[in-house]
Amino acid sequence: MKRNYPSIIITPEGEKWLDKGQMWMYKNNLGSLDDSIENGSLVDIMTTKGRYLGTGFLSKESHITVRILTKDQNEVIDREFFKKRIQFAYDFRKTVEKDNLTNCRLVFGEADSLPGLTADRYNEIIVTQITSYGLDLIKDMIYELLLEVLKEDGQNVSAIYERNDVKVRAKEGLELYKGFWKPSTLPTTTVINENGLKLNVDVENGQKTGYFLDQKSNRVLLRNMSAGKTVLDCFSHTGGFALNAAIGGAKHVTAVDVSQTALDQGLANAKMNHLEERMSFVQDDVFDYLDKCHQGQYDIIVLDPPAFTKSRRTVNHAYNGYKNINMKAMKLLRQGGYLITCSCSRFMETALFEQMLRESAKECGVTLKQVSVTQQNADHPILWTMEETSYLKFYIFQII
Repeated sequence: MKRNYPSIIITPEGEKWLDKGQMWMYKNNLGSLDDSIENGSLVDIMTTKGRYLGTGFLSKESHITVRILTKDQNEVIDREFFKKRIQFAYDFRKTVEKDNLTNCRLVFGEADSLPGLTADRYNEIIVTQITSYGLDLIKDMIYELLLEVLKEDGQNVSAIYERNDVKVRAKEGLELYKGFWKPSTLPTTTVINENGLKLNVDVENGQKTGYFLDQKSNRVLLRNMSAGKTVLDCFSHTGGFALNAAIGGAKHVTAVDVSQTALDQGLANAKMNHLEERMSFVQDDVFDYLDKCHQGQYDIIVLDPPAFTKSRRTVNHAYNGYKNINMKAMKLLRQGGYLITCSCSRFMETALFEQMLRESAKECGVTLKQVSVTQQNADHPILWTMEETSYLKFYIFQII
């Protein structure tokens, strides 16, 4: 197939970013664009001196003008191209997540060189999100390839459920909606097995695509240190961390969340795993709940809050929120207790989060003894050339 894509011109400033490995071209780095090029078209990015930098989907409405698919000028972007990319992503999961293939992230956008595509598997259903105008135009082919690749490996998958209800789609000029891609008799709820725990997942109404898959390996870290401990899981949602503490032999686990609906689902998960007798589910604002606790009440406190910031403009406000909640936990834990704390916001960068932790410890008069520092689960891979793929920071400390 002959390769013939229209070109757009990037500014010298944008050229520098792409040479560093960035796979996005921003609107403020656009030098010139022929208005006749249709939105969602494949375009070649060229410098003012005619040097080729990459090929990707054009998005005329988004701040991200081009999401780059390849930096190989000879590569033809066709059905075979996308099948190879999906196969490559799946083979990676078979290597790093072989015990969780029925509940894992199959495609993580830019990190899998498929920008704008998220695909999570929950048993027979693949849940997708598309946040690229160009990719949305060919979604039927993408979905067919996802099913094809898994079925060729003997995997039992039979439906695609679209969670295209994320606000970022509006920035691409795309409609927001959710539902099965094609009519299906499958229910929108299923029970996954995560490292021996049975968990209810609601792909229609659950957070993200139905569940927080990115903390799988971190939840096991808590499980392995919970035997005989009294554990508090803050912002528990449906009980991911709390249940792991309980199955790990915790003396008692308290799960706190502001959402009664989430807590009800957590209790249902506890009953399904026969763990409810050692667990309590409390509906309360976490900040208020911690104010009611007394020092030494818990051996382990888990802080897994929602993102306190989703933009750089609100980082300072988020910093204060993280500091407030971490100081409350540090003051409550007895000497020798353990603090598990994390941030899922990529805008709260590692250096800033660690600065907050050091300040909090100093003001509380405690010392942080590091147990482990990790990031997101392996099925959410990190590209060192794309900072945007690294977002989760996860710390375990002993308080001394």
